[in-house]
Amino acid sequence: MRSTEALYINVTMLEKLGYTLPDEITWDFIWEASDAAAKKDANGTYLVNGQKTMIPFIYKSTDNMMIQMLRQKKADYSTANGDVLLFNDDTKELLFTIADHVKNGAFSTFKISSYPGNFLNAGQCLFAVDSTAGATWMGKAAPHADISEDAKVDYEIAVRPIPQFDPASPQMISQGPSVCIFNKEDPGEVLASWLFMQYLLTNEVQIAYAQTEGYIPVTKKAQESAEYQDYLSRAGEDQDLYYDVKIEASKLLLNNINNTFVTPVFNGSASLRDAAGQLIENVSKSIIRKETVNEEYIEKMFKDVQSLYRLDQIQTNASSGAATDLGPLPKASVILLSSLAGIWILMGIITIAKTIGKKRKQNCNNS
Repeated sequence: MRSTEALYINVTMLEKLGYTLPDEITWDFIWEASDAAAKKDANGTYLVNGQKTMIPFIYKSTDNMMIQMLRQKKADYSTANGDVLLFNDDTKELLFTIADHVKNGAFSTFKISSYPGNFLNAGQCLFAVDSTAGATWMGKAAPHADISEDAKVDYEIAVRPIPQFDPASPQMISQGPSVCIFNKEDPGEVLASWLFMQYLLTNEVQIAYAQTEGYIPVTKKAQESAEYQDYLSRAGEDQDLYYDVKIEASKLLLNNINNTFVTPVFNGSASLRDAAGQLIENVSKSIIRKETVNEEYIEKMFKDVQSLYRLDQIQTNASSGAATDLGPLPKASVILLSSLAGIWILMGIITIAKTIGKKRKQNCNNS
């Protein structure tokens, strides 16, 4: 299945602050409105919601946050060869900006504060960034909301693409659960796995699963099917199957498929992803603890995080350019690939035969 990230907005609160929801959300707008929402009265009560708790902007995945910010700025992150480029001046600049807004009380993360949807539904959050697959937890009528009914507030919610530095060239990450097939000693086991994946890619399975969350099908065939298009057209008919926030999140991704990207995968790429998020988490925690975040702090953190995730080892291996000769394909792999090719050829022959048969039948009927 396929998802991306979405920005879930408490429009009621935004308008109370004197802002109108723009068509395109920039980082400057997010930070400005979040700072405004962080203001308190003399008694420590937040002006915008009249409560003692308010976290204007919460990001669920700081890994995604850093990766997407760098992508939007056309800044370095990594190469397909495994070069680690994360620790640069652009990253440093982003971290200083984030630190400033944490200091203002305008920003926090899931790891620090907990799930953003809970704060959003309690009127304690202005902007929440989470996966489109998390849409059923967002909104006053969210079917999967896990706070008590008396803790919820009545508010208008909007679903928008994540904030951008350049709205004319939007960039957002492509993500979602995957199925991987591994080679095994028994080619029949691998073939069975492949056939099961073909089943998972059928319209019936793809559409049924897409209807449970804010995921979308991975095949064009399922996306463009009459059944799926009918589902998308019925947003708001109920608060379960046709929950409007969930369908809006799906449409957001469908309308932005060409604006999505993936990061290179290599030995250690998962560690690099973790490190990207750790930088934001560390800076945010340090500000909360009243520590000084300056040039010296960032440089030391870069070294510490590189060491923690062993990224210096990844960099060394990538720079050496040494390629490992894996030798010829095992016999079992050759058999498997030949079997798969044979199955596709057979499926093609059967399809052609059926088509010819139908045409002959039509000709006979016409005669």
